[in-house]
Amino acid sequence: MKIAVVGSINIDQSVETDRIPRKGETIAGQSLQYTPGGKGANQAVAMGRLGAEVVFFGCVGDDANGKAMLENLESQGVSTTHIQTIENVPTGIALITVGGDDDNTIIIVSGANHYVDKPYIDKIKHYLTEFDLVVLQNEIPKETNLYVIDFCNQNHIPVLFNPAPIEGGVDMDIIEKVTYFTPNEHEAELLFQTNDYEELVKKYPEKLLITMGEKGVLVQLNDGETLTVPARKTKVVDTTGAGDTLNGAFAMQIAGGASVKDALQFANVAASLSIEKFGAQAECLLMKKLLMY
Repeated sequence: MKIAVVGSINIDQSVETDRIPRKGETIAGQSLQYTPGGKGANQAVAMGRLGAEVVFFGCVGDDANGKAMLENLESQGVSTTHIQTIENVPTGIALITVGGDDDNTIIIVSGANHYVDKPYIDKIKHYLTEFDLVVLQNEIPKETNLYVIDFCNQNHIPVLFNPAPIEGGVDMDIIEKVTYFTPNEHEAELLFQTNDYEELVKKYPEKLLITMGEKGVLVQLNDGETLTVPARKTKVVDTTGAGDTLNGAFAMQIAGGASVKDALQFANVAASLSIEKFGAQAECLLMKKLLMY
């Protein structure tokens, strides 16, 4: 299997607190950590750790964070050959508050991710024809995603699009052009203007996959079954990046020829394991067991 990820690379600055502060409130933090992040990078790392051949397409700044993020991707089995370093621009950063109620808030400063633009895609798009699957998220410019999706659609390249974060919206015409569309329940409600998720997935069998946190993942199979893959019970440490792990593990399984049902079951376990550790790309000692799942 060979997977291309076109997306974001960030460094995550995470602070742990007893709870998320209210508007205008100052509270004490318990710890501050700097860890690799970015939705694109998180998903690529999940694939790399699980044994997929992953090539990353994106941008970092010409700073210490950019160098560190490139080294991290390489160490996790992700090819960085096509990542462009942008001069005089900082690497993307995410400011994360992890509260004691198993919740988090995230503010993203895009930095070099803003330069994953059409001119950059024009330089690398011919490489995309070599891949079994192209994976996209919403932390690069909206017009870039549209451009890549149109190119892949014209060249019959399967695409998984994770429309997160939802800020800035999504051109919903693209749902007909992508192979897999993976919003969480809140994103799905905003995009489709309904919370009747079962009726939604029936309209897009084996295309629309709605992640619902501790309630699992919802999908309509081609045989007519409306399937909810339940979440594995786990001890939650940090939910940051759980959806990225699920998307990465699902992509890896699909690219390897698994059915949607089997891929989701595998991915759901991967996501549950990821939240037992701190950080969006947390190492999990149980991850290797997934290869036998």
